[in-house]
Amino acid sequence: MEPPHSRSVSAPTTPTAQNGDSQLLKSPSSKIEAVKAWSISTYKCTKQLMFEKLGKTSRTVDTELERQIELLRDTQRKYSNILRLSRALASHFYHVVQTQHALGEAFSDLAQKSPELQEEFLYNSETQRNLTKNGETLLSALNFFVSSVNTLCNKTIEDTLLTIRQYESARIEYDAYRTDLEMLAQAPRSEATAQRLEEAQQAFDAHKENFEKLRSDLTVKLKFLDENRIKVMHKQLLLFHNAISAYFSGNQQALEATLKQFNIKIWDGQSPISSPDQPSLSITQSFSR
Repeated sequence: MEPPHSRSVSAPTTPTAQNGDSQLLKSPSSKIEAVKAWSISTYKCTKQLMFEKLGKTSRTVDTELERQIELLRDTQRKYSNILRLSRALASHFYHVVQTQHALGEAFSDLAQKSPELQEEFLYNSETQRNLTKNGETLLSALNFFVSSVNTLCNKTIEDTLLTIRQYESARIEYDAYRTDLEMLAQAPRSEATAQRLEEAQQAFDAHKENFEKLRSDLTVKLKFLDENRIKVMHKQLLLFHNAISAYFSGNQQALEATLKQFNIKIWDGQSPISSPDQPSLSITQSFSR
């Protein structure tokens, strides 16, 4: 339902009104009429919703479109769960890499102070530093995955859900004015009834046009969204699989090749990398504070 201020209501102006003077010459009755029209529409739509829930009136049903809408809402719920879990994974792994960096620094420091175990401390320090470097490379991939799924779930899909809400609101208005027209058509004929019937027909036609336009727009939008979703998730799932597999198999070259394949900047050891739940921060900075 549209609020009063969203309905276009023309106000009478004088022929000599210039430079915004027409805004000062608007009739107060135009605002009153806008509020009145909105109130009537709100009443009709509220009544329609209540009668639908009580089973006292019919509603327009597009079975295929409503199936697609429900499928989209279910998809968003499932993708939101993937987003939540992948954020948790990236966050936990971020802290693992921080710990590996700290451990490498501790081994390096002890190598300088313990000559009798210097070799052992040094190769453990080097191992932790390599793990840290590869870990930050994997974090680049994880953060890219999280960012892309977040955009798809909370921006792209949400934009279509906004159109769905507009469509559903238009459907209720359409059915409300359709029901009103049907009731007037069954009333005893008189001059007053004929005039009301003509006004109801005009209102119904306007809402029918808006409803059918939104239905058509939504159908097209759902089609393009599904194509875009498949394209985005195909890329992101391939990235996620290849990066995780390369890291845990110890294949540094494959890990770096995966990031290059998807045009993700590989960590250079100096530039900061962001944790999913923290500001941009490098591993070194996090331990030097």
